[in-house]
Amino acid sequence: MSISRRCAAVLFGLGVAAGPALADQPGVTAPHPWQILMQAPGSPVAQRVQALNDWVSILMVLITVFVGALLAWVIYRYNAKRNPTPSATSHNSMLEAAWTAIPVLILVGMFVPSLRLVYYEDRTHDADMTLKVTGHQWYWEYTYPDAGGSHFDSYGVQDDQLKPGQLRHLAVDNPVVLPVGKNIRILTTSADVIHSFFIPSLGVQRYAIPGRTIETWVRINAPGDYFGECNQICGMNHSMMPINVHAVSADDFKTWLDQLKAKNSSASLAAPGAAHDMAVAALEH
Repeated sequence: MSISRRCAAVLFGLGVAAGPALADQPGVTAPHPWQILMQAPGSPVAQRVQALNDWVSILMVLITVFVGALLAWVIYRYNAKRNPTPSATSHNSMLEAAWTAIPVLILVGMFVPSLRLVYYEDRTHDADMTLKVTGHQWYWEYTYPDAGGSHFDSYGVQDDQLKPGQLRHLAVDNPVVLPVGKNIRILTTSADVIHSFFIPSLGVQRYAIPGRTIETWVRINAPGDYFGECNQICGMNHSMMPINVHAVSADDFKTWLDQLKAKNSSASLAAPGAAHDMAVAALEH
């Protein structure tokens, strides 16, 4: 654990309530009620996001301590009792230069790693596969362009349909399955309004905007389940657009993808027959 995270744990007393049983299982990365610290990173991008957060937290603590100590010293040293005759000093060139230059250096110290992170998470030039994510009101559609456009829809599980161990507002009927250790290009778009594809533990967050395709990437470190949600208010059921990434080995992913392609193929073959039956029924009526 980094220094800033240990400091946060001490300062807040680790007042974190225990999470649901599923969130405590190995291989499951999910938020806990009253969680203070960030979720465990599950990808290189998430690791860099957490490193930047730790660095900025350290700067914030140092600045807060310095300003608090300076304020205490001024109150003590320059109160009316100890300093009955106020100074007539109007300015100090060195001090004014320092309080201008030091904040600039602090901002540069945050800007440079932030800019590097933005470029790092933007896209991968060596993608092993592509996942297209389409936001709908209110569900996600996942498409695998490298597998002949095989796709499926993923809906959030309603409260009255939750099974034991499932997380409220995070459980889905069809999780998106991805292989571990692969550079995965993610393309986001929307079929209606603006959504946001957000998985904190994987460092993935991209808007899904109608008429646009926005790119990012992920490489998942270990098998397991990673959870996220739509992070852009998109209407009445915005809270019912959870994301569940189920990461598996490359071999298991290939097996699952073959099953998805077979399912999509069967559905496409059945569709013309169903359309014909509907047309005949309409003529009979």
